[in-house]
Amino acid sequence: MPLGFYIIMAAQFFSALADNALLIAAIAVLQDIDAPAAYEPLLKTFFAISYVALAAFVGAFADSMPKWRVMFISNAIKILGCFMMFYGVHPLVAYAVVGIGAATYSPAKYGILTEYLPHRLLVVANGWLEGLTVGAVILGVVLGGMLTTQGFADAVRALDFALLRTPSEAAIFMIGILYIVAAIFNFYVPDTGVDHKPLKKNPFFLVHEFNHCLGLLWKDRLGQISLAVTSLFWGASATLQFIVIHWAQTVLGFNLAKATELQGWVAAGVAFGAAMAARSITLRGSVRVIPVGIALGVVVLVMNFIDRVSLAIPMLILIGGLGGFFVVPMNALLQHRGHVLMGAGHSIAVQNFNENLSILVMTTLYYLMIEASLSIYTIITMFGFFLSVCMTLIRQVHLANQRQYDHVAHLDDTRHGRGK
Repeated sequence: MPLGFYIIMAAQFFSALADNALLIAAIAVLQDIDAPAAYEPLLKTFFAISYVALAAFVGAFADSMPKWRVMFISNAIKILGCFMMFYGVHPLVAYAVVGIGAATYSPAKYGILTEYLPHRLLVVANGWLEGLTVGAVILGVVLGGMLTTQGFADAVRALDFALLRTPSEAAIFMIGILYIVAAIFNFYVPDTGVDHKPLKKNPFFLVHEFNHCLGLLWKDRLGQISLAVTSLFWGASATLQFIVIHWAQTVLGFNLAKATELQGWVAAGVAFGAAMAARSITLRGSVRVIPVGIALGVVVLVMNFIDRVSLAIPMLILIGGLGGFFVVPMNALLQHRGHVLMGAGHSIAVQNFNENLSILVMTTLYYLMIEASLSIYTIITMFGFFLSVCMTLIRQVHLANQRQYDHVAHLDDTRHGRGK
């Protein structure tokens, strides 16, 4: 891989790391102000709103200028949201601002791969990107837990920073530094030399164009399958973050900081699964991993029978490994089909719209389950069955698509005398 690829990876890693560390810091702030526990999953909901609301515009924005510039502007918005939280703005509002930055950042970080690398390297590149991104998601949660401990706050106060009075303030300040590091890397992201489309000023045209792209991808035989799988995966991943924390606090008796440490084992599994997918799955064979998603839902159900850390760790590694293995090839397939049908920026905007709509729906359902005082065992059971059933239905749709394609190809061969 060229050097520029690793710079892109570094920028993405630090930005995603900060996003997810800030999530835990925001949870700590909510607990500091005695907000209802059901507000915690709403942080993800507010974060994802921008992806859905701005979906028609961020793709065109990403395609209108060099990707490094889009990434830098996006990180500046994230820094603004971070320091809004530091200065006392309600965490739900401040994290929603961070979501605006993330929504504009995403088409650029994915789109630059299709501009910068040849198609033959896309699965490998996505193995790196998804492995680092999902790893940063989990490690960011772990880091956020470490930064919100009283011990870290005491260590910072020993340096005589007068502004940092509480553990959550110390955590938010350090997370702001991570965003700044990501912005520095943005300056060194290579310019691919791809022609950029002038940004259309008519919002109705952009909405119409987005709806057209949305329809193109959902009607495409392979695009619809990869889009359904990745949307389900990211909605499930966002919800599983809160489920693991809730489960660790309820069943294992951990506090918030200790519960977030378990996410590191999921990260290890994700990195291993993503690496295995990059080594063994080609773009052409990417749909073969769908049954792995069905198995993931079944393995999640095992959480109901575990009450010891020694058993929890290998289970969480397995969950992460299965997730990393099946999402990387499907994500590469989705990017490839989107790039062919409509261009990188618009493709990623459509992908983000669907994935974050899934996050909105699933985290809101989780919020309602918490509000209804359902037990963690009931929540895990419903979540695991839902994931497996949805993946099974997606597989059935894919098999039906394949049978229809084979039938049409056979008729075409017969019509032209090739079937004799």
